Amino acid sequence: MKRNFKQYGVAAMLLSLAACSSSPTGRSQLAFQNEGEMASMGAQSFEQLKQKEKVSTDTNLNNYVQCVAKNIVQNVPASYGYEPAAWEVVVFDSDQVNAFALPGAKIGVYTGLLKVAQNQDQLAAVIGHEVGHVMAKHSNERMSTQILAGVGMAAAGVALSDVDNKGAYLAVLGLGATYGLILPYSRVHESEADMIGQELMAESGFDPAEAAELWRNMAKASGGNAPPELASTHPSPQTRINDLTAGVVHYNQVYKQAQANGKVPNCKKSS
Repeated sequence: MKRNFKQYGVAAMLLSLAACSSSPTGRSQLAFQNEGEMASMGAQSFEQLKQKEKVSTDTNLNNYVQCVAKNIVQNVPASYGYEPAAWEVVVFDSDQVNAFALPGAKIGVYTGLLKVAQNQDQLAAVIGHEVGHVMAKHSNERMSTQILAGVGMAAAGVALSDVDNKGAYLAVLGLGATYGLILPYSRVHESEADMIGQELMAESGFDPAEAAELWRNMAKASGGNAPPELASTHPSPQTRINDLTAGVVHYNQVYKQAQANGKVPNCKKSS
């Protein structure tokens, strides 16, 4: 019985700590992990991915992705703990239509994505979205929620203690599938990252209307094979298109002001 009371006490303590945390959109969140440890985990996972995945040596593609990413991260407020020069961007040579960002200022983009993100603005929507996950401490929130729920205590302990356990790291950081109790949080994270990313791209001088166009391309590329929204950790493409289209009303003004201030990205990918 004492053991159970102790567990409840720990949970109450974590909740009290988490009550002071909020995301960039003002949403209350559970995020009580040490950010330094999260950054270390992100860096270790990124190194492991670079060892496992094929890194692109295409100078043109690398320059293009670096250009878009550089413009985006220039507008991440310093209060989030990362200077623009701290971000490491790697292009992975793979047909995966995917990208990610990790705590520790790490960004990965797969070449398959560049077939769907048809211009610099659409690529900026993806990179902005992924950077939004880092800004909102979604990896921290994912781990904190798992620990508090009691379903991920053992997995989180392994991830923190075993630097060779790649699968545990990736799952905690959001690169693995997580279902059940954690699933609704994942959809919230994706929608929130869309919002943050659209604002970031507009502040960087990229057209926010292209975020919705990106997801129209994504829907076409999936061939209608996307899982139902309620069975997925991501909102449906149509939900994202609707939300991002609505966001243009506000972020178009931000975009125009950024361009008027001289933020006019010119990232080109040779055909």
